[in-house]
Amino acid sequence: MMYKLINDLVNSVKTYEESGTNAVEDVSSFIDWLKDNVKTGDTITGANWAGKESGRSADSVINTSLVHVYRFARSHARAAITGSSFTTPDEFIYLITLSSMGSMSKTALIRENIHEKPAGVLIINRLIEKGFVEQKSMEGDKRSRIIHITERGRTALKERMTAIRAASANVTEPLSPAEKTKLIELLAKLEDFHHAKNEK
Repeated sequence: MMYKLINDLVNSVKTYEESGTNAVEDVSSFIDWLKDNVKTGDTITGANWAGKESGRSADSVINTSLVHVYRFARSHARAAITGSSFTTPDEFIYLITLSSMGSMSKTALIRENIHEKPAGVLIINRLIEKGFVEQKSMEGDKRSRIIHITERGRTALKERMTAIRAASANVTEPLSPAEKTKLIELLAKLEDFHHAKNEK
């Protein structure tokens, strides 16, 4: 008998049941789920986590882990800007956004970094005061402002980039290149979903 295949199917059914996707006890629905969640060569195994036996869901574990990793990342980021002109990690993240994506409106910059408007405006104002960015009125619309990174801002970013890259590497240190690529895909899927949902 094909014992490995049977074992894989049993594990897949368990994962399907715990996936939080309103799993239906129906072969057709299960096959559709397999097509969406399993690539050729993949094997689904029943992952274990604290509280699983008492009913803690995968969704709960993922949300908690994301919050914890975010806090670790913030800690590494704060260490990376110690002794620099940056007050908070958000300031250099805003500069990285402008450096990589180009000038944009104040609203777009705040939205790109998933901030509430008041918090985003405070960050931008600090960057303006430090001379790291400047804002100019859009042609044809004096009320709208475009934010540009200045040479001073690029210099400040460049001076801390080695420390910032090291902080980023510390967060993902135990992952292999293949695992990092897979994680990027999964996180992008989550981000795209929530971006689209928030824009409705």
